[in-house]
Amino acid sequence: MNIGFEAKRAYTNGTGLGHYSRTLISSLAAYYPGHEYFLFTPKHTNRFNALNFANVHEVIPSRFPGNIFTSAWRSSWVKKDLRLLDINLYHGLSHEIPMGIAQTGIPSVVTMHDLIFERYPNQYKPLDVLIYRNKFKYACKNASRIIAISKQTRDDLVQFYQVDEKKIDICYQSCNPAFGEQQTATQLQQVKMRYNLPDKFFLYVGSVIERKNLLLICQALRAQPSITIPLVVIGDGGAYKQQVQQYIKDNGLTGRVIFLSDKTSAQLPGYQSAADFPAIYQQALCMIYPSVFEGFGIPVLEALWSGLPVITSNVSCLPEAGGDAALYIDPHSVSEMAAALTDVAGNSALRDTMIERGYRHAQRFSQQQCAEAVMQTYLRTV
Repeated sequence: MNIGFEAKRAYTNGTGLGHYSRTLISSLAAYYPGHEYFLFTPKHTNRFNALNFANVHEVIPSRFPGNIFTSAWRSSWVKKDLRLLDINLYHGLSHEIPMGIAQTGIPSVVTMHDLIFERYPNQYKPLDVLIYRNKFKYACKNASRIIAISKQTRDDLVQFYQVDEKKIDICYQSCNPAFGEQQTATQLQQVKMRYNLPDKFFLYVGSVIERKNLLLICQALRAQPSITIPLVVIGDGGAYKQQVQQYIKDNGLTGRVIFLSDKTSAQLPGYQSAADFPAIYQQALCMIYPSVFEGFGIPVLEALWSGLPVITSNVSCLPEAGGDAALYIDPHSVSEMAAALTDVAGNSALRDTMIERGYRHAQRFSQQQCAEAVMQTYLRTV
């Protein structure tokens, strides 16, 4: 088959949607080399290199008006290129498909990651909520099949948009295989020096926004002053980050919470591309991910592959991601978070058990298994 992808985020997004796109495309190309994969993107960047695969082809609008009005090209005009390239199946990797694709006769699949904006509309701009709702509903109605990245997302599609459950396949995502590769002592030391990492630290990874709940960790550190292990934060944000930093300043936590995004090293290629992240993960004591709601929670999986204990929330899809390996807390409870930090920091036997269970659970989300699930959806669609 000639399989086309809406690949903008594979080239431009450095967080969850981008990681999902890059990992899935790479996995399909590697494990199903008999197909040709076409990445439709408005521009080329260094985040993804199609030249690594003989069967992956980058498609950028080269003719007027598509090369000027790239948003219109992505959302509609790309259909002409799909026909020219004889695309047999089109996959919208993040919530959207081109307008009118159902009328082209080209079957389509769309991946729905979450409907968080429907649950927490106050955390989004009202105009954005309307735009997302219209795009997502259109994709769900007009795509031939829908991939949900978790049971939670499938249930939300049924609840909020009344999507027929029979139209939805649950296909879990994998993560960059680099997280499962043991870094050498030299690599670990180089990254430690590059980012001036402490000898021992907790790790938080994710956008610094209200839903992801970084403030809870800071409140737990304040509530448990006996915990002297610092927290390293990978991620950036706006108003909520300023709120968290003000709390840190007001409560004597300066130095105990380290934002790598505020350091000059955040401009390094290894930070921008996330290539240095596996070495950072593998030096942490524990991953802390207290989000109140996620579509999947990829940092949890990255941590499990990295041999890292995980503390995460007992809500949403996070128990799907963490399985029996994680230590679960109420994301609204400072006392539960403080107790979890204390338990993990002070109990090496507990950490060893969590690491062993984590590695076993992570095998359910290997690149090969996740690619196979998506390929089965393709074969059911064409």
